[in-house]
Amino acid sequence: MSDLLAHLNAPQLAAVTLPPQHALILAGAGSGKTRVLTTRIAWLISTGQVGPAGILAVTFTNKAAKEMLTRLAAMLPINTRGMWIGTFHGLCNRLLRAHHREAGLPAEFQILDAADQLAAIKRLLKALAVDDQKYPPRELMHFINAHKEQGIRAAQAEAYDRYTSRRIECYVEYERQCQREGVVDFGELLLRSYELLQRNEPLRQHYRARFRHILVDEFQDTNRLQYAWLKLLAGHGSTDPDAPAACLFAVGDDDQSIYAFRGAEIGNMRDLQREFELASVIRLEQNYRSQGNILDAANALIRQNRGRLGKNLWTDAGAGEPIRVYAAFSDTDEARRIVDEIAELVRDGVSRQQIALLYRANAQSRVLEHQLFTAGVPYRVHGGLRFFDRQEIRHALAYLRLIVNPDDDTAFARVVNFPTRGIGTRSAEALQEAAHAAQCSLYAAAANLPGKSGSTIARFVRLIEQLRSETATLPLPELIEHVIDHSGLRQHYLGERDGQDRLENLDELVNAATVFVSDAATATDENERSDDGRLSSFLAHASLEAGEHQAGDDQEAVQLMTVHSAKGLEFDVVFITGLEQGLFPHENAAQERDGIEEERRLMYVAVTRARRRLYLTHAETRLLHGQTRYCLPSVFLDELPAELLQRSSRASGTPRATGTPAGKQQTAGDSGLRIGQSVRHARFGVGVIVASEGAGEQARVQINFGNGGMKWLALSLARLTPA
Repeated sequence: MSDLLAHLNAPQLAAVTLPPQHALILAGAGSGKTRVLTTRIAWLISTGQVGPAGILAVTFTNKAAKEMLTRLAAMLPINTRGMWIGTFHGLCNRLLRAHHREAGLPAEFQILDAADQLAAIKRLLKALAVDDQKYPPRELMHFINAHKEQGIRAAQAEAYDRYTSRRIECYVEYERQCQREGVVDFGELLLRSYELLQRNEPLRQHYRARFRHILVDEFQDTNRLQYAWLKLLAGHGSTDPDAPAACLFAVGDDDQSIYAFRGAEIGNMRDLQREFELASVIRLEQNYRSQGNILDAANALIRQNRGRLGKNLWTDAGAGEPIRVYAAFSDTDEARRIVDEIAELVRDGVSRQQIALLYRANAQSRVLEHQLFTAGVPYRVHGGLRFFDRQEIRHALAYLRLIVNPDDDTAFARVVNFPTRGIGTRSAEALQEAAHAAQCSLYAAAANLPGKSGSTIARFVRLIEQLRSETATLPLPELIEHVIDHSGLRQHYLGERDGQDRLENLDELVNAATVFVSDAATATDENERSDDGRLSSFLAHASLEAGEHQAGDDQEAVQLMTVHSAKGLEFDVVFITGLEQGLFPHENAAQERDGIEEERRLMYVAVTRARRRLYLTHAETRLLHGQTRYCLPSVFLDELPAELLQRSSRASGTPRATGTPAGKQQTAGDSGLRIGQSVRHARFGVGVIVASEGAGEQARVQINFGNGGMKWLALSLARLTPA
């Protein structure tokens, strides 16, 4: 027992050894919440308070559940395989398998994943002769799932207009179709499980008597139905004083609640306090991940939010390095500086695997990927696809490829029925057979395909011909924007509930073309310069970027990800990019209730991913729709204590160090060199100092070596001499 508890700090020990009662554990970032959860289970079993079968532990990912089981197996001399530890969906599946008859399901009911559910809804709409342009299948799927997450069946849904009324009718028919086919979607697993326990008192009493301790990880991410399911199992609201009830042990952090868009209810934590009349709220505030300056910045930031349950992270690891803030002239400049900094970090012995680039929106990865590609730096996009591999980008590129070469069968097959235009599998097969018989491309075979199939596909061919004609004289960025608009891609993604990310990526494709033209126009190679506006050259460039530098699983690589994807991860070095008003915090947040507070929690999550070094970057200008947008720094930067920050900037395209009053000579550290001075380097030649930062051993300067480019050099190593 002493070995089990030996490595716990005082609040962790208090949480692990609580007597049987309901409790809320406020676990700050990096405070050891997984250790507390697993040790609590091990302690309950080791002290004989409950057997392994009396534990129900809920996590939000299968990875977290497996980690918990692995740790428990190392702590306890028992077989953990039979324990009820898993995700909400996994546990509900287990319950329904055991009681399928009572739940009204066949013994071998199947589970629909997201792709299967979407396909089932498309079949339903076709059978009901519902216009899938007016009622997009993906949007209807979100409508159904959102209602299930709230515990609302189709019969209980509120029809406040004709459009919603029709969607509810589809929801009714979807329920019938799933029941008829013996299938359940993810939302149904939880809702059917909740309804089963709610109406079946003997079954409810059985599980209340069995599970004497219910432990929940990431409680701040629960939605309304998940919390209701937990209350039902815990015996909340029971009027029988002798009825069995479980102790609910919830671990979470309201400051890291960032999934409102998925239905997470941050209010569940306060409801838990009130409804269960909690005597114990234990705060885990000692952080074992980050250094002091990073935590002080995180605390100052999140303190701006109202209605927090409240905690203050601290560490005994020391203050560490200052937080580096960099103001770039443009998004391209920002990305270049980041890549230069990565090169220096790697030279200093930092593993690429321990360097993370975080961004608020997926579309931001494009300019970062381009600079990494150009510099030959291996990278990996965590929890997502590289920019040129994303579905909407590949669709747009397929249309562009057909404009260049209509005989490209791969591109033709990809978009002939995307967005949907009534070309089914039989029509596609008939076209392929005709092309094979005539030994020609699909595009050429379409002209001679008879019947309804032929006329439908012929309309697609006319669309491509029209796009080719209309874009013949357009500059490359305008050409791409025209194709996105007139192919139907933009309208299609506008109809999707979660289409905003895809639309931003399509806009970023236009930006990529703008940069490509600009780079080609200023290229020193004459052959590159003569090719600057051709669509075929841009497509070749996109293919090359798509095919390179996505690191293999066994290769060290820089990590790229959205802030949402970064939750639960940690790195030695973190760059938080694009800290500008409208981007982070996102412009949509201003339109939503408590939207800015959720964005601030997202920033808090980003900051607390860093162990040792944190960079915050923003740009004065950023490309949007192929046009330059002037940006204001994020309000979050103003909420960080100035004494924690080390700033450097580039104003009006000219780099300079911040913190020096205008008109005064700016010196480069204590070297005697000054900004604007010409210096000589043994390898790079003569250049001009344009910026400086740091002092003593940390002092460094940025030098413009002309054709040699911009270089950041450490003064302690560079051996610069006045030129």
